Amino acid sequence: MKLKYQINLPLDSPERTIIHRNLIKSKKFLRKLYEQWYSEFSNEISSSPQGLLLELGSGGGFLKEMEPRVICSDVIDLPTNDMTFSALEMPFEDQSVAAIFMTDAMHHIPDSEKFLQEVNRVLVDNGKLILIEPANSIWGRFIFRNFHHEPFDPRASWTIPSSGPMSGANGALPWIIFVRDFLIFQQKFPKLEIQVINYRNPVLYLVSGGVSYRQLLPDFFYGFLNLIDKTLPKISKQLSMFMLVKITRIPELH
Repeated sequence: MKLKYQINLPLDSPERTIIHRNLIKSKKFLRKLYEQWYSEFSNEISSSPQGLLLELGSGGGFLKEMEPRVICSDVIDLPTNDMTFSALEMPFEDQSVAAIFMTDAMHHIPDSEKFLQEVNRVLVDNGKLILIEPANSIWGRFIFRNFHHEPFDPRASWTIPSSGPMSGANGALPWIIFVRDFLIFQQKFPKLEIQVINYRNPVLYLVSGGVSYRQLLPDFFYGFLNLIDKTLPKISKQLSMFMLVKITRIPELH
């Protein structure tokens, strides 16, 4: 049995994303990991202000099945979208969105500064941007550079070549903005306050094989792997593959 899937479709095609969605939902380790992330999104909804709930870059995910209230969107025209648009030009009024959720999507956006300007525009006061993105940890950097098809360059700028919605990427981009360039981010976006950066999930995604490789262990290992996944980042954030970033738009002072 070949370890790597042979998917002979362009990376930026809707059909490829639909195949990815089927893989995410059919592989236990990967589905459970997404369910964990989505559960955290659900918890954030309960404490969000009034306004629209939006997922950007829904892609192959299934947040809508767990949270029907969320508007699921992507720049790729997918049958699972509620809306299709670019995150650089969101079709929403100023201060109309209560929460924005993104899973492995921001590092594909070609112009992060313009994107954050849009986030700042559409979020209501106390509105939230919640991201799950690759972590530039020792472990994460090793895995993403050696076993993942996307570029991972912590030395890069805030922009990436716009080659395509999925093929254009820098996995290190969110870390660059919110960690490496924290002071620059703070200066450019004083109303967007980073509240949490939580490092996590060093094992489950890797052993799941993601959407490129077959799952490496049988399903019954899930409980053991999940325990490791939760324990290692508590020892050190360098033992992580992903990070959760929570940003809040702070209200005007009167």
